[in-house]
Amino acid sequence: MKKVDLIIHNISELVTVSGSNNRPRAGAAAMNDLGIITDGALAVKDGKIIAAGTTNKIKKQYRAGKTINATGKTVTPGLIDAHTHPIFMGDRADEFELKLKGATYQEIAAKGGGIKFTVRKVRAASKQELKTNARPYLHRFINYGTTTIEAKSGYGLTLKDEIKLLEAIKEFKSEIRNPKSEIGLPDIVPTFLGAHEIPDEYKNNKQGYINLITAKMIPEVSRRKLARFCDVFCEKNVFEIDDSREILESARKYGLGLKLHADEFAPLGGAELAAQMGAVSADHLMAISDNGIKQMMQKGVVGVLLPGTTFALGLKNYAPARKMIDAGLPVALATDFNPGTSFTESLPMIMSIACVMMRMTPAEALVASTVNAAWALGEAANIGSLETGKDADIVLWSAPSYKHIPYHFGVNLVETVIQKGEPQIHTDKHG
Repeated sequence: MKKVDLIIHNISELVTVSGSNNRPRAGAAAMNDLGIITDGALAVKDGKIIAAGTTNKIKKQYRAGKTINATGKTVTPGLIDAHTHPIFMGDRADEFELKLKGATYQEIAAKGGGIKFTVRKVRAASKQELKTNARPYLHRFINYGTTTIEAKSGYGLTLKDEIKLLEAIKEFKSEIRNPKSEIGLPDIVPTFLGAHEIPDEYKNNKQGYINLITAKMIPEVSRRKLARFCDVFCEKNVFEIDDSREILESARKYGLGLKLHADEFAPLGGAELAAQMGAVSADHLMAISDNGIKQMMQKGVVGVLLPGTTFALGLKNYAPARKMIDAGLPVALATDFNPGTSFTESLPMIMSIACVMMRMTPAEALVASTVNAAWALGEAANIGSLETGKDADIVLWSAPSYKHIPYHFGVNLVETVIQKGEPQIHTDKHG
C-alpha cells in the first residue's frame, strides 16, 4: 500500500467535476455532468490529489497518517470566486439605503459616491491599513468554502495608489505559500483595474488618464509582476469601446491577460470586444447581445456572471444565463465582492440567486463556481476539480447532496475546508 498524507473516506457524495482539463464546460449536458462518486474517497499527498474513487478502492491502495470520515457529507472542489474587489477602505451602507429610496447607481456616482467615494478612502490609507481592513473579508471567503479568488485593484486610480493596492494583494498571496502563516486566506489571482473609473482630476481629460494607464501604470505593473490580468470597466460614459481597446492593447503588449467588465448596464459591445481581443473572460453581461454571446462562444471567452450585483442593486435584468448555456457559451459565477454593489463573500448565496433568478440548475451553478471559474482565471490545470495531480482544495459540506448548497440558502453549510492539503476546521457557524 502506498503512503499518503490524508484520506477522506465514506463520502456520501463525492463531486469530482472531473474531465474538464481541455476546455471549460459549455452547454447544459456538460455543465450538469458532475462526475459524482457515491461512498467516495480521496487520497492526498504533498498538497495534491493522488487519487479519487470509491472508499473500498482507495483504502485498498493507500494508507494515511490522517483520515477524515465524511459519512453523511458532500465533498466538492474548493469554490473559486473569479471576480472580487477585496482591497478597499470604508463602506457604502449609506448608499445602500439611498438605492432603496430610489437613487440609481449612476445618480449616486454623479454626486461623488460609488467608486469615487472608495477611491478617496483608499488614497488616504496606508498599505497596512488596507491589509488590516481586508483580512477579515479574506478569512470569510474561506469560511464560505472559497479557496481561490481573483482580486482586482481599481480603487486607487493613480500610479502610486494602484501599486499600493497590488502590493497588498501580493503580500496576502504570499501568506498562503508560507507554512508558518496563519491558516484561513484564499489563494489570490491578481488583476490590475486602473481603468475602473475616471478620477476627478481627469474628469475633463479622459484621454489624459488613458495615457497614464497605458504609458505609466501598465508598464510598471508588468515590470513589478504585480498582476496576471488587466481589466477595464467598459461602459457608457466611463471607458467606451475605443478607450477599452486602447488600454487592452497596451496590456497585451506588456504580457498581461485580458478581462473586461462588459455590457453591464447597456449593450455597448463589450462582449464583442472581449472576443475580438482574445480576453479570457467578459464579466457582468446583463445587457449582452445575441451577437456578443455568439462571438464569445466562437472565441472561447468565459462569461463570468455576477447575479449578486443585480440583486443588490434591485434590478430585474439578470444576465441571460439560460440563453448563454443553451447556446454553448461557458459561464462562471462570482460574487463581485465590493463595498458598493455586492457586499458578500458567499459564493453559495450567489449560487442560490443564480438558480432562482437565472434558472441555472444546482449542477450548473456548482460547475460555474469551480472548474469554469478556474478557466476564467487561467488556473484550470491546477484547481477547479478533484482529479489526480491537482491542488487538494476541498470542501466538506454538512449536506447529503450538492443540491443542498443552493437549496438551503442564507446559511453556511461548510464544515471543513482543506486548502493545498491542509485541513481548516470551519468555526463560524453563524453564516
